[in-house]
Formats: sequence, structure tokens, C-alpha cells
Amino acid sequence: MLSRTEAIVLKTTPYAEADLIVSFITLDCGRLQAFAKSPRKIRSRFGSSLEPLTHSRISFWGKENANLPRLTQSDIIRPYQTIRESSESFLGIMEDVALTFTFLPEQEPQREVFHLFQEVLTRLEDALRTEKWTMEGMKDLVRILVTLYKIKFLDISGYAPAIKGCVRCGRAGYDFYISQGSVLCEACARGMGRPVRLSPGTVKLYETLRRWEVSKIERIRPSGILMSELSVLLDTHIHYTAPRPLKMKAFT
Repeated sequence: MLSRTEAIVLKTTPYAEADLIVSFITLDCGRLQAFAKSPRKIRSRFGSSLEPLTHSRISFWGKENANLPRLTQSDIIRPYQTIRESSESFLGIMEDVALTFTFLPEQEPQREVFHLFQEVLTRLEDALRTEKWTMEGMKDLVRILVTLYKIKFLDISGYAPAIKGCVRCGRAGYDFYISQGSVLCEACARGMGRPVRLSPGTVKLYETLRRWEVSKIERIRPSGILMSELSVLLDTHIHYTAPRPLKMKAFT
């Protein structure tokens, strides 16, 4: 059966002398792995369409729910080459790629995640192409876009931490317990061990980013302290919750 969809390349794995196993996030099929015949040869019909982050229209052949369908066509829509050429931007986005690859099930459609990832890539590349950003300003934008994606992805996929008050009784609280994935008040947390203490500003920043549109993200200017605290919370929660270890080296 021949299938067609839009896709963004997450990673590629060499296979044999000139073949690739390509991992995509797709519009219609969720996360998809496909076999690409001979794309590493100079005259390959796939050209540069299998570079990481490239957004393309792809066609693939295989039985329904086949583990490794064969890629038959890949036509570039937008290559996002500018992001790949910026080491800091690329490494930041690879955090989002690793999260997506680890948490998103294979061949389960998740259009909202696809559109979110595409929006983040587009906003970042558009910023890189303008001249109004200082080096420090661009570094801050990368960080906040990467963080926003993590928050929204976890929210969409059902893995979001619960940090707006005690998840059991609803009382105010700022003690986050990694093993529970949530904030608990002192009474409800007896015997739970040591929590991660959150500031009110971090909780507010998390809730703001969860609701904020990607296109307007530059209007938010959080302090470095709040961003650091939020990043530690998210990364700790992600690593504890992940169905398998995140392997950043596999994507860089």
C-alpha cells in the first residue's frame, strides 16, 4: 500500500553501505521509521531531503502498520538549513527531537504535535534570518522556544507535571515531588522524601508558556534565574517519566 504525508526528519541511522533508516514525525502517521534505499550515493533521488529537521512531502510503501515501510519519494517543503548551520540553535532543537522521539509512539497520529514542532522550527529560523537579534538575545530565544515546546508537548501527550497547587487536596504549595510528578502540600506529602522547591515566579512562567502562542513568544522576557529553575524542573521530570532513557548523542 502506498501512503503519502508531510514529515519532518528527526534522525537518520546508516544501514549497510549506502542505505538509511529514517525517523520522521509525520502529519498523518505520528512517529514513523522508514527504509531509504541508497540515499548516501552521490546521485540519489532523495538528494538532501533526508537531512535532520527537513520538512518534506514523503511517499512510502508497505503493508498497513508495517514496522519498516520503504521510502519511495521525498520532496522538500522547507529544509530549515539555517537552524542546522547554527550550532547553538541546532543543539537546542535536538533536545526537543530527543523528547519527541522518546515519548511519541510509533504510527499513532498526533497532528497537534506535528504542527507545534513545525511552528517552533519556523519561528526559530525566521528569527535567525533577521539581523535584529544580538547573540545573547538569540541564545535566550532558543532557550525559551525549546522550553515552550517541552511544556506544550508534555501537555498534549499527557505527561505534563502538575505544579499549580497540591494535586491531592488543592491547597497552595510549591514543593514538587519527582516521583509523583506533582506539587503536594506538607500534609499530603508526609513520607515522600525531599521535594524540589519551586518559586511562585516559576509556576507562573510555566503556566504562561503552556498557554502562549509560539508566534508571540518573543514578548515574554523571563529572567535567567526563572528559566534555569524551570529547565531543571522539566528535565528532571522528563528523565524520570521517560519510557526509556533519552539519548541526546544519538541526535547530534
